[in-house]
Amino acid sequence: MTNSLLIVSLPFEPIVFGVKLNMHLILEYLAFFIGFRNYVFLRKRSTDFISSNNRLSIIIGAIFGALFLSRLVAFFENPVTHMQEDWLYNLNNKTIMGGLFGGLLGVELAKKIIGEKHSSGDLFTLPIILGIIIGRIGCFLSGTKEFTYGSETSFFMGMNLGDGLSRHPIALYEIVFLSFLFIIIHRLRKSKTTLKNGDLFKLFMVAYFTLRFSIEFIKPNRFYFLSLSSIQILCLICLVYYHKFIFQGITYVRKKLYIL
Repeated sequence: MTNSLLIVSLPFEPIVFGVKLNMHLILEYLAFFIGFRNYVFLRKRSTDFISSNNRLSIIIGAIFGALFLSRLVAFFENPVTHMQEDWLYNLNNKTIMGGLFGGLLGVELAKKIIGEKHSSGDLFTLPIILGIIIGRIGCFLSGTKEFTYGSETSFFMGMNLGDGLSRHPIALYEIVFLSFLFIIIHRLRKSKTTLKNGDLFKLFMVAYFTLRFSIEFIKPNRFYFLSLSSIQILCLICLVYYHKFIFQGITYVRKKLYIL
């Protein structure tokens, strides 16, 4: 019964006043808007050690870094197809993973240029997670029109995403994972736990990139190097970038387990 309904509803493209709505695009813009409003809300209620001018420079660095790397990584997901398409297709094609890591590099470059020493990521963490959740709802509603669907499966979570096959609903997996991560980080932010400035953002990046590395194995990917996709290679680069934070976390957990 559920599958038959999904065949009709996915991709979900409602027609309003004779116009077919692109729900993925609508929710993508909504994700940016709600994420930014959440950032403004949190900044007003937080002690921000970074000046408004420096914060603006950091945001600009994040935007340009995200724009560049999101499209470069998307290109390497399937370079043969991209080389056959026009420049407009390549300009519009992007991936959140490249956007996140490119934004990180853009921020670090901007901070180095303006001489900002304080960590800037914590204030962006919850808005980013919220934005990705909303965006992934759009990905799910797009069915197999967006490359966020999984491989064929007999797993009980398998769904017909519009092509008549039972597939892993990758977007739903991400939504569930990110929802729990949002709650955890929100509670850590409110708790009296001693965390260094920037640790919440690092926790998000390590957790999300680990998830994405894992679920890429259940997507119909092209694997280019060491049986890894371009996204997985980027995930490994990000995890190496945060290796000190990861080792610190492992040491902390070991100490807690030893006490117990």
